[in-house]
Amino acid sequence: MKKNTTDQNKPIGQMSKIHDFLPPPGKLVMPEETVKITISLSKSSVRFFKQQASKHHIKYQKMIRNLVDTYTAHYT
Repeated sequence: MKKNTTDQNKPIGQMSKIHDFLPPPGKLVMPEETVKITISLSKSSVRFFKQQASKHHIKYQKMIRNLVDTYTAHYT
């Protein structure tokens, strides 16, 4: 006996095509002008940022850069 199964991911009902209104991926992230610097941080600070970055699947340097940018924007 043949079982009739339906795909749970298949849409139900009538479908219609919609206009693609999203920008291409290259335009989603605007390149930032950055400057490379050398900075000495405490081991505990670097450990903290590495742990948090790992937890959120991002780079720890980016977290530190965003922190400094947010601080700067607040006081500018």
